[in-house]
Amino acid sequence: MPAWRCAVSGVAAALALTLTPSANAAEPVDVELVLAVDVSLSMSPMELNIQRDGYAAALTHERVLQAIAEGVHGKIAVTYFEWAGVTSHHVIVPWTIIANKADAERVAARLSAQPANSARRTSIAAALAFGADLFAESQFSGAKRVIDISGDGPNNQGEPVEAARDAATKQGITINGLPLMTSGGFSSAYDVTNLDQYYTDCVIGGPGAFMIPVNDWSQFPEAIRRKLVLELAGPLSPAWQAEEAEHPPIVKAQATSADCFVGEKMWRDRSWMWDQR
Repeated sequence: MPAWRCAVSGVAAALALTLTPSANAAEPVDVELVLAVDVSLSMSPMELNIQRDGYAAALTHERVLQAIAEGVHGKIAVTYFEWAGVTSHHVIVPWTIIANKADAERVAARLSAQPANSARRTSIAAALAFGADLFAESQFSGAKRVIDISGDGPNNQGEPVEAARDAATKQGITINGLPLMTSGGFSSAYDVTNLDQYYTDCVIGGPGAFMIPVNDWSQFPEAIRRKLVLELAGPLSPAWQAEEAEHPPIVKAQATSADCFVGEKMWRDRSWMWDQR
């Protein structure tokens, strides 16, 4: 074969490789969403069930499905894990596509397949780091990457929570919060009255970050649904507008700045050695 034909063939082959989609190319989605759920020992078995049931109900809710359908790709990728201390992270739902109600119901079924288990301590920092690492395992490419973290107390183990937050946001990840300011579960020496302000100052971050406090467990399913809609829909979405119309502006328990080391200080000064939160 003449040399010039070999050259042309080589160029054509290179172009073909360039223009042919890779079999390993990430699947585009509107949002890659990590659901990070607190299962520290301060949670009672009933509260653990309320959390699982609340997420299952929210993911299958008509308004959440509407928000997903209105996206450019009409689908999201979601993973769900439960966390407590620095070494306690359990993925309950691996990365999964939700594009319709049937997809959402399959995720909900996985959430109810086995009961949740509590674990010691509360490391929001480690949960954020673990959640950020999950994006590296995702086979999807989202226009937005979000960690949605819920918890009922401040960080009391591991690295400072602000450092973990900043490390995640530098990767382009948005962190939204659901502080659980409830009083119906196990009492603890490590509760803080301004957990919503703590989440605002120390936990959430990134473009459009927000938090929604839960003051009673009866509010949990609605709060989860609202947060998912606001994460998945745009401000012009009917689902977004319906959520905003139904809820008053968030008023924090305290407007003063929170101490981002309050949990560590409480643990250091603990007086009840039996409390293993």
